[in-house]
Amino acid sequence: MSKKQKVVISVIGGHDIEPKVEQLAHDIGKIGAKVGAILVCGGLDGTMEAAAKGCQQAGGTTIGLFPGTSKADANQYIEIALPTSIGYARNAMVACCADVIVALPGSHGTSCEIDYGLVYKRPVIDLGGWNRKGMIKAKNLNEAEKEIKKLIREISEE
Repeated sequence: MSKKQKVVISVIGGHDIEPKVEQLAHDIGKIGAKVGAILVCGGLDGTMEAAAKGCQQAGGTTIGLFPGTSKADANQYIEIALPTSIGYARNAMVACCADVIVALPGSHGTSCEIDYGLVYKRPVIDLGGWNRKGMIKAKNLNEAEKEIKKLIREISEE
């Protein structure tokens, strides 16, 4: 990665989330902003909205990659709305553009993004109980934050 480029953190997770996961996504978004990363997500509701809200409230930049063709699909915390017109195939973009991926609980779309992240050899932090080989397990927010900071240091040294 060029020294001039900012680190990109993709936060992935489900649409229908419980308050505990919503708070976790919000806090991950705040951490992303705090470490100077750009947050990328699917730009819709649930995990994506909570992470974008946390990032924006902490002064970070948010990008949403949408499955459809309309910027109007963006949640209110997305600053850069990028419609892709490619449906679920956009999950590959969410994973591939990331320097670090944080996976929260979700369903098939999140699972797909995890798989793409692993295929593209991106570090994927598991905060959603996925327990997949190749993921970095984090038991809680503090562990996830330590992993994010460690990975960013490693990326910056490349």
